[in-house]
Amino acid sequence: MGAIFQSLGRTVTAGVVLVAIMLAIAGTFGRMGEHGYWLFFMRWLHVLSAVMWIGLLWYFNFVQIPSMPKIPDEQKPAIGKVIAPAALFWFRWAALATVVTGLLLAGMYKGYLVSALSLQAPNQAIGVGMWLGLIMAFNVWFIIWPNQKKALGIVQVTPEEKAAAARMAMLTSRFNTMLSIPMLYCMVAQQNGGL
Repeated sequence: MGAIFQSLGRTVTAGVVLVAIMLAIAGTFGRMGEHGYWLFFMRWLHVLSAVMWIGLLWYFNFVQIPSMPKIPDEQKPAIGKVIAPAALFWFRWAALATVVTGLLLAGMYKGYLVSALSLQAPNQAIGVGMWLGLIMAFNVWFIIWPNQKKALGIVQVTPEEKAAAARMAMLTSRFNTMLSIPMLYCMVAQQNGGL
């Protein structure tokens, strides 16, 4: 068992194997040709991506940013050179995966994507959630990440530009944290009667 948990790759693979075992026991493999199964599967991928994305967003805002002033200066390079770049890699790609799987999922329902994005009944809740998610993903890729590259020294800039970039990345990340709350509400509200 220890060999599995010593490696993240083996741990994730074991999780996928457990899902396959559950599907086999439930007899789900026989339904894989059905549209309903693929709707469910795409929703599952969407949720997995979203958990990674929003989990990291909340990690940054609830743990890393508030903890940085408490970390001794000689230990901060471990965050800035190792932890933050790795977390930002998964953060931005999870944001993209969430958007792509969400749009694919919506597209699997006839007329759903257009009605949701145009906020037409009965899909206003999911539409608002989708727009909030798209805004947040835009912020990740076009504001947070470019500014974090400067703040972390991946892109060389003056100390003043570095400080301004760190502040912009933090404020945009806080903005996304604020948007994540109504976005998650809308995502759950749609299947439970809307707003």
